[in-house]
Amino acid sequence: MCASATAIWVAIVVTILSRSHADRNVYPSAGVLFVHVLEREYFKGEFPPYPKSGDVSSDPITFNTNLMGYPDRPGWLRYIQRTLHSDGVLYGSPTARHVGKPTVIEITAYNRRSFETARHNLVINIMDTEEFPLPYQAEFYIRNMNVEEMLASEVLGDFLGAVKNVWQPERLNAINITSALDRGGRVPLPINDLKEGVYVMVGADVPFSSCLREVEGPHNQLRCSQEMEPSISCDKKFRAQFDIDWCKISLVDIAKMVSVNSQNRHDQSPGILAPEGFGEYNPPSESLKSHDYFSDFVVTLAVPAAVAMVLFVILGYTMCCRREGVDKRNMQTPDIQLAHHSSIQKSSKELRNMSKNREISWPLSTLPVFNPVSGEVVAPIHPDSYETTSMPLMQAQTNLQNQITIPQQRPSGKWYS
Repeated sequence: MCASATAIWVAIVVTILSRSHADRNVYPSAGVLFVHVLEREYFKGEFPPYPKSGDVSSDPITFNTNLMGYPDRPGWLRYIQRTLHSDGVLYGSPTARHVGKPTVIEITAYNRRSFETARHNLVINIMDTEEFPLPYQAEFYIRNMNVEEMLASEVLGDFLGAVKNVWQPERLNAINITSALDRGGRVPLPINDLKEGVYVMVGADVPFSSCLREVEGPHNQLRCSQEMEPSISCDKKFRAQFDIDWCKISLVDIAKMVSVNSQNRHDQSPGILAPEGFGEYNPPSESLKSHDYFSDFVVTLAVPAAVAMVLFVILGYTMCCRREGVDKRNMQTPDIQLAHHSSIQKSSKELRNMSKNREISWPLSTLPVFNPVSGEVVAPIHPDSYETTSMPLMQAQTNLQNQITIPQQRPSGKWYS
């Protein structure tokens, strides 16, 4: 019993080690498109069979790829898997600086049905090639393709064949493939089977053909600026399978770019080459002189402070030391004017005192009111204890005590009896 259990554990350990350390070596060339397909058929044998009835090949499997010891892949390597039931694809274009440095990619397969995992290592040994870089490079934008469709060997071979018929080079290689979404493109609407588009860069050893140069003509440039399709003579060789946007084609001559860059570098002052895209770096001199900031301090702080102090002294002298005062004003004023002013002040004071003691007359609104209907005159009540300021303007005409009846006048005449 113990022997059988030990054998089972040994088998499990050997299976785990075989899953974790199964390495596959590939040898891509620098400057040439590298494509590696992660086939689900290759990994499904690593998972144990499901106890219930079911087809193992239909299991949803996803892949996770990363550089060994790092959470992500190298910058030149991309990965795509469209659905859970499709194969994954690793693709990219290694450069010459990666030559001689084996790149180990850890590939972890996840079975989404049984939650089992399997791990393999892909060792990428980048080889140097004398053809790199190809001096003439052209980038095409294909609107009716997705990345995984273009990465298929048959489709990519058909496209390179069409380019070769137009270009007629001796050596032609696919350099890189990039999805339009990675260039800032938008996800297409899920109607009419629209594609996201893909950029394909190819390189050759001969100059560009006259057909490819037609895009640079002024007539076609004008049509592109008006968002119209340019007229390209060789478009019919691609139109059957590939819908190319000729306004987005890019033609690059590496030899001219290198000569221009070397000339600019020769004209500039010598410096240390900075990272790509930042030009040259000129370090400061080792013998740095100390800078005297006293003059800056004087100009910035001392001068404004001195001007403010002078203004403060002038204002204080004017407000405090130049005041005339009442005595000096009276000495400079004539006696008759002072007497006149004093009499006016005394008269004003007496009038104020008298106004406090005078009786306030009753307002006209408080006089007896004549009622035109009844002919009665109502006398207002004015108690002495009431304040005149709080008395109402009109008195109520009901329930009043002192009512005066006005006798009615009778007409005179002989007919009056």
